[in-house]
Amino acid sequence: MKNFKSGTKINQGYYKSFQPNFINKAWILDNMEIITLLSKADRMLGRLDMYSEHIPNIDLFISMHVMKEATQSSKIEGTQTNMEEALLAKEDVPLDKRNDWMEVHNYINAMNEAIKMLEELPFSSRLIRNVHKVLLSGVRGEHKQPGEFRKSQNWIGGASINDAIFVPPVHTSIPDLMNDIDEFVHNDKLLIPELLKIALIHYQFETIHPFLDGNGRTGRLMITLYLVSKGILKRPILYLSDYLEKHRNSYYTNLTQARTENDITSWFRFFLTGVIETADNGVKTFENILCLQKEYEEKIKSLGSRSANALKVVTELYKRPIASANWIAEIADISTASAYKLIRNLEEVGILSEVTGSKRGRIYILKKYVDIFNS
Repeated sequence: MKNFKSGTKINQGYYKSFQPNFINKAWILDNMEIITLLSKADRMLGRLDMYSEHIPNIDLFISMHVMKEATQSSKIEGTQTNMEEALLAKEDVPLDKRNDWMEVHNYINAMNEAIKMLEELPFSSRLIRNVHKVLLSGVRGEHKQPGEFRKSQNWIGGASINDAIFVPPVHTSIPDLMNDIDEFVHNDKLLIPELLKIALIHYQFETIHPFLDGNGRTGRLMITLYLVSKGILKRPILYLSDYLEKHRNSYYTNLTQARTENDITSWFRFFLTGVIETADNGVKTFENILCLQKEYEEKIKSLGSRSANALKVVTELYKRPIASANWIAEIADISTASAYKLIRNLEEVGILSEVTGSKRGRIYILKKYVDIFNS
């Protein structure tokens, strides 16, 4: 952006806060590298979005995408839950890991709730506050005004505000700054590509840091929600947290550089590269899922009289690929003894794998399927 000026530092006595400039204004884009990356990102998003129309029962697979996003976004904030642990029921998670597990599942709930909210609410501060409320419900941060913009000063890094890495704007300016984002989102007179628009919105939101806790996770959720709200994606199938977690230092460096050096171009470059890589990985994930589906269908056919029940169970496992014998008995509407026989059949053909190694309370997983999301 040729005319980008990030803001100014304001002396607050014993510390300086950063006051960002409003973003709801006309912007001049004159960088051919960014325009080229933008074109490639749009093409890759189009390819990815195609899968939302042509894959049968895509909602089965979206839940796993959301779970991966939840674990990676939470990992950036320091939680240690992995995909396999996130799949477990709460009572199966060790006590010392339950807080992390709950944070991951709050993220999943927040995303699912937000997608529903978009049917009635536009992408807005109100939506963002609702998302934040779900995100912090019953976890660390639950006493830090969930769903409400902060009423006090916060800071990033450092033991105190005096040695902080970054001090966001004073709380009294948050309503005006968030209202500016709302106006920017819905200002159709501004001729700015949507991907650059959400890149700028994400930067501005993280700079404002409007909540006492949960700003990072909320800001990352906003990216997918914006793309869905604008019809760029028909379904929520692009999640950048894996890319941002892998390049965490560059993520923070580019945000900081935009503030300190008015260098929004490097942030756009980083963001668009992330969209391209993530969309490409998403396409490969769906291609691998389709191949695995065919492989599973052939294996299920070989089970003869048990193939109908096996198909019921595997179809449900695409949503949450972890199961107990009791769960399988319920899904297939068979006895527990019959469920164990079906499990044995599914193990023999390489569909299910036992993961606990215990004699009782065994848990089974669609390992190849989970491996696709872990790769």
